[in-house]
Amino acid sequence: MAIPDRYKKKGFSRVNQIKNSTNSKKKKMVLIKDKDKYRIIHFGDSSMGHNYSPEARKSFKARHGKNIAKGKTSAAYWANKVLWAGTSGSRKTPPKSQKHVKGLKRS
Repeated sequence: MAIPDRYKKKGFSRVNQIKNSTNSKKKKMVLIKDKDKYRIIHFGDSSMGHNYSPEARKSFKARHGKNIAKGKTSAAYWANKVLWAGTSGSRKTPPKSQKHVKGLKRS
């Protein structure tokens, strides 16, 4: 079954392809196939930093563990895989509007 044209117009050429989100409140989006239907899942809060310390990664995985376990139909699964993956963390600092920051000192 080929991808419907309405998803091709949004720039998807295949399933499980990650792109920048068209939703201004989210960072990324992915096209998935759930049984026989296609869906776009938007994930990642655009106003927050991500993957900036081991403590923050651990906290995210603890908070969203049940949703991550749901698999590819869950936004938490994709956020965990794309935004919170890795061991070293991002060098990107969280925005100043973010009040609580684990493991980093602001300069």
